[in-house]
Amino acid sequence: MKINCIAVDDEPLALGLISAFVKQTAFLDFKGQYSNAVQALNAIHSEDVQLVFLDIQMPELNGMELARVLSQTISAPKIIFTTAYNQFAIEGYKVDALDYLLKPFGYEEFLRAANKAKNHFEGLVQNQLIPESQDEKYLFVKADYKLVRIDFDNILYIESLKDYIKIHLVNSTHPVVSLSSLKAIEEKLPATRFMRIHRSFVVAIDKVDSITKSTVQLGTTNISVGDQYKDAFKELLLRWG
Repeated sequence: MKINCIAVDDEPLALGLISAFVKQTAFLDFKGQYSNAVQALNAIHSEDVQLVFLDIQMPELNGMELARVLSQTISAPKIIFTTAYNQFAIEGYKVDALDYLLKPFGYEEFLRAANKAKNHFEGLVQNQLIPESQDEKYLFVKADYKLVRIDFDNILYIESLKDYIKIHLVNSTHPVVSLSSLKAIEEKLPATRFMRIHRSFVVAIDKVDSITKSTVQLGTTNISVGDQYKDAFKELLLRWG
C-alpha cells in the first residue's frame, strides 16, 4: 500500500532533505512540501493526506499547535515530528504522534519512523478486512506496571484525564488507570460497539441506559455530548427513535 504524506518545515535545507527521503521510500506517496503550518493545514483539508512529517518550531502556527488542531478532526492524519529540540517528546505523546525524529537524522532513522507508519496503516487495513464476528473480544492496556486484559463486554465507558485514561468497568468501583491517550484506545475498540461522544469520553453503546438530545446516561453516570460529536450522536438517537 502507498501512504499519502507531506513534509512541513520552515527551514529550506531540512524541508529538502525530508522531501528527498520521502521520495526515495517506495511505500510513501509524496503529496507536497510546505514551509509553514498554515499552508499545510489548508493542504490537509483539501487533499487525502494520511501522514505528516512535521517540524515543531515554526512561526505563526507551530507544529505542536497544528497537531492539536488535527487531533480534534475526524480521520486526522498521523504525525511524525521532526525537531532539533527533545523537550517536546511528552507533548508529542499527548497528541498521539507516531514517532519523534530528533534532528539531525539520517535516512536509516527516517526509514525506521516511516516503517512504524507503514505498520500502523497496514494494521488498520487488516482490521477492516476481518469480519466483526472474528474480531478480538478484548484489549490489553498498561496499568500498574503490567499489561492488563480488558474484555470489551466489561467496559462501561472510558474517561480521559490529561495524560491518563480511566476505563470504568461493569460492576466495579475501581477503574483501570493507564498512561495513554483516549484516541489511541479508541482506535483499538470496535466502532460498532463504542462511540466517542465527548473529547473526554467514549461510551459502550450497549451499556447506555437512557439518552436525551445532549446527554447519555450509563448507570448513575450522566455524560454530556460534545458539540463536535453531535452529528455522530444523531445516529444513536435514530437507533433509539
